[in-house]
Amino acid sequence: MGLGVRWTLHGDGRTPAPGAVVRPDERLSWPRTAGLGAQHVVAMFGASFVSPVLMGLDPNLAIMMSGVATILFLLATRGRVPSYLGCSLSFVGVAAIIRAQGGDSAAVTGAIFVVGGALLLSGLVVHRFGARIIHAAMPPVVTGAVVMLIGFNLAPVTARTYWPQDQWTALATMLVTGLAVVCLRGFWSRIAIFLGLLFGYALSWVLDRVLGKIHSVNGGTEAVDHWRLDLSGVGRADWIGLPSLHGPGFGWSAALVALPVVIALIAENAGHVKAVGEMTGDRLDDQLGVAIAADGAATMLSTAVGGPANTTYSENIGVMAATRVYSTAAYWAAALFALLFGVCPKFGAVVAAVPGGVLGGITVILYGMIGLLGAQIWVHNKVDLRNPLNLVPVAAGIIIGIGGVSLKFSSSFELGGIALGTVVVLSGYHVLRALAPAHMKQQEPLLDEGTSSYDPVGENRGTVTPSD
Repeated sequence: MGLGVRWTLHGDGRTPAPGAVVRPDERLSWPRTAGLGAQHVVAMFGASFVSPVLMGLDPNLAIMMSGVATILFLLATRGRVPSYLGCSLSFVGVAAIIRAQGGDSAAVTGAIFVVGGALLLSGLVVHRFGARIIHAAMPPVVTGAVVMLIGFNLAPVTARTYWPQDQWTALATMLVTGLAVVCLRGFWSRIAIFLGLLFGYALSWVLDRVLGKIHSVNGGTEAVDHWRLDLSGVGRADWIGLPSLHGPGFGWSAALVALPVVIALIAENAGHVKAVGEMTGDRLDDQLGVAIAADGAATMLSTAVGGPANTTYSENIGVMAATRVYSTAAYWAAALFALLFGVCPKFGAVVAAVPGGVLGGITVILYGMIGLLGAQIWVHNKVDLRNPLNLVPVAAGIIIGIGGVSLKFSSSFELGGIALGTVVVLSGYHVLRALAPAHMKQQEPLLDEGTSSYDPVGENRGTVTPSD
């Protein structure tokens, strides 16, 4: 397939036959392909501009670099893995910690650049030795715990920063977003976060017109009178222009805070490649290492100019599942649309004006969903938390990660939160596994079932070992 930039026309190029799929190396007519690309942009749009806003980065640059990252990914995988690389939400907590420690945007992007490098190296190792190395080093019990503590570590950001800015708008936004997630169907349910944000944006504008300014904390420590929705920056912004760029800054403390996210990104990429392979019917095991490495390279490229990290997006995988169109031509179209959005500063100003109360309502659900993805990993892989070998390192690591426990080694070096929690889970699991008796390694239920069992009597209690 070469670089994967040549496609054969599927049928008449209009509508696939009933039950037929449009394969990655096929395409529909170019107008329909452009329409599918626009749909992919809408699907990734919500999370891709919420992410940089929460991290204090330029949303215009983030959207533009997501297009660049997607093109790089498609070229690296030679068009075999149709995926869109949107802005990763996994680093929101990392950015909050780095900024709380006095770091600026350069420190944030520098730390993520290091993670991108680690992800690139991990992908090359996986490509050389095979996917089994992932399961050996990071079994589901470990990856689930790390994803969980990354998500739940964000709770104080919502509670202390966003929610207090406008609690009633936050509550209304949360309720509408929750209803959208549960009650909407198909494509609309996949952009529920985006719809909730639009609702909160409009509600803030109405409340400003009806009630006037609100008296609350607005990015500082003292309550002040301010507009919920300040659009003054939109009027000053140009229609056409390049986003602001800046180089990364590097520091050991910031890099160590960010590095644990590598585990989450590897697990995320592995799951997405597997999902795409199942949908297309193409065995993509040989592409897993390439996909991980490409994600790392794309993240390094983005952060080198001041953008956020990028990762494969499940929202776009959902669009493929709904349309049964897996053409990489549609992703090229989406990437080009993203590049056009990136050179419109007025668009970035609209995004940057999202009220804090709206972000409070969105993040209550969003951060919780990120954390619960860890539990989903456990459930999907039948991880047995009644086994002390699994329970002890997970319990300790999650409490350390969520509670912000830290270890101070010197006046200039301290390990805590997500970083320390990940170290405890990862090292604790492997050390305990090396020392544990053989019967624990079989993951039999060893604790009192009266305090740990929630399954109906007689239900299958199957488990898998970490090597499965």
